[in-house]
Amino acid sequence: MAAKPKLHYFNARGRMECIRWLLAAAGEEFEEQFIESPQDLEKLKNDGSLLFQQVPMVEIDGMKLAQTRAILNYIASKHNLYGKDLKERALIDMYSEGIADLSEMILQLPLCPPNERGAKLALIKEKATGRYLPVFEKVLKSHGQDYLVGNKLSKADIHLVELLYYLDEIDSSLLASFALLKALKTRVSNLPNVQKFLQPGSQRKPPLDEKTLEKAKKIFNIK
Repeated sequence: MAAKPKLHYFNARGRMECIRWLLAAAGEEFEEQFIESPQDLEKLKNDGSLLFQQVPMVEIDGMKLAQTRAILNYIASKHNLYGKDLKERALIDMYSEGIADLSEMILQLPLCPPNERGAKLALIKEKATGRYLPVFEKVLKSHGQDYLVGNKLSKADIHLVELLYYLDEIDSSLLASFALLKALKTRVSNLPNVQKFLQPGSQRKPPLDEKTLEKAKKIFNIK
């Protein structure tokens, strides 16, 4: 029996959460080796486990994979969540990159100085409702299908629904004008593997609190 993927990261969302979502949606069980101290991170660097001296890193199928998008693409390919041909893959990549752009803004929010947080939140809301969400609503409307590409679940749908949950945490009214996206969120959330991941006690991580943020800053030497 093949070993479960092992995820090396801090015990928080960060750049690993989209990997957790994708593995969970694919029905692949995984283990986590949490980085609890600067020494834990240094050990991974010193033993050659981190190709570019940074995490996320995932041990999977005999490899130690670095770089978030590379990890996601491998998992998606392995579990048939990456389209049926090159054209579908190009669309999935294009949508995933747009999702990643907005997700990155949300990811950086906790690091924002308190006096800039309000403006950053306002910008996220503006970009979400004015630029990104209308694109995905239009895509779903244009073909009238259940999923973004090929009428089949792909990594783009999973990443998008993860993003929609983050936006809900920021402001539950942001999705009010996007009926098709709300329907997609419900559809994907009701898939058995995703439903299980959304339950309390799963490996899904909560929003970052101040205590966890301060610990992360010390581990990763964030000023």
